[in-house]
Amino acid sequence: MSGTSLDGIDAVLVAFGHPHPVLISRYYLPYHDTLKQAVLDLHQPSLNELHQTQLVGNQLAQLYAQAVNALLAQTNYTAEQIMAIGCHGQTIRHCPEHGYTLQIGNAALLAELTGITVVSDFRSRDIAAGGQGAPLVPAFHDKLLRHPERHRVIVNIGGISNLTNLPPHGSTSGFDCGPGNLMMDAWCMQHLKKPFDANGDWAKTGKVLPELLGKMLAEPFFALAPPKSSGRDLFNMAWLQSKLKGNKSPEDVQATLTELTAQTIALAINAQCNGAEEIYLCGGGAHNQVLRTRLAGLLPTCSVQTTDILGVDGDYLEAIAFAWLSQQALLGQAANLPLVTGARHPCILGAIYSA
Repeated sequence: MSGTSLDGIDAVLVAFGHPHPVLISRYYLPYHDTLKQAVLDLHQPSLNELHQTQLVGNQLAQLYAQAVNALLAQTNYTAEQIMAIGCHGQTIRHCPEHGYTLQIGNAALLAELTGITVVSDFRSRDIAAGGQGAPLVPAFHDKLLRHPERHRVIVNIGGISNLTNLPPHGSTSGFDCGPGNLMMDAWCMQHLKKPFDANGDWAKTGKVLPELLGKMLAEPFFALAPPKSSGRDLFNMAWLQSKLKGNKSPEDVQATLTELTAQTIALAINAQCNGAEEIYLCGGGAHNQVLRTRLAGLLPTCSVQTTDILGVDGDYLEAIAFAWLSQQALLGQAANLPLVTGARHPCILGAIYSA
């Protein structure tokens, strides 16, 4: 998995055939700054961008292969023992309103480099069926984290935040809430030259700017009823700059962006997850103590913890989900939830590149 945050690659080795998937091992490979910038550049139209897209996709395939081989080396598994690689790829466009999404990473080259079957392009089939193509992990949350009596909500705070609603006696639903770490990370990089605000320590030094927060919360996306999904196509530095006027203290803007993430998650839960009792956080944003504390304050009737307490490593939960999605593809079983994505019917997700 390599997500919207553009921090690197999460690789997991997962065994199925048990009541629940078993995480055997994990490996993290960070992106170097030049690749991260190249991916960011591809989010905007540019000269010769088709050629650049293919070159960056090839670079990503090389890195994915490196991560896979490192993971196998540390576990003493061989390529012949692996059923498949589930590779999400790197999103550079997500435009379901125009009928497409684009994740790059050259799955054919990855299969060639590793000698392992690759399943990729998970989102396009759902979009073809009229869906948003995202979020896809709620189907996996439903299998792994549902409780028969407790109303749980799983909140993944990656670049974009999304939630999965798991009412004990109702249907699973889910949708994107808005920017998770994406805007906080970008502002932190611009002003501190750091990839993220560790623990929210920088945001803690600032104060929330009500006028700026109000302008950001007025974004029409937040008022949309689900199904809905989003990404860097909407939430980016140009979006933030359009809301800024005058000389704002950088730490105050960071505090406000942190509040935006907290409020949009809480608003989504209050609006769509009536009766929620337990909130479980995963993804990089779960490490932001300021954000976690604020979410607990905004959701006083719910317990707010991480999925780690359930025995599921929140940093790798999404990667495990795409291992499961690839297994579903190989078995010829549908893996989207139309109630979540808005697709007209269940679909088998993913394109298969045989070894």
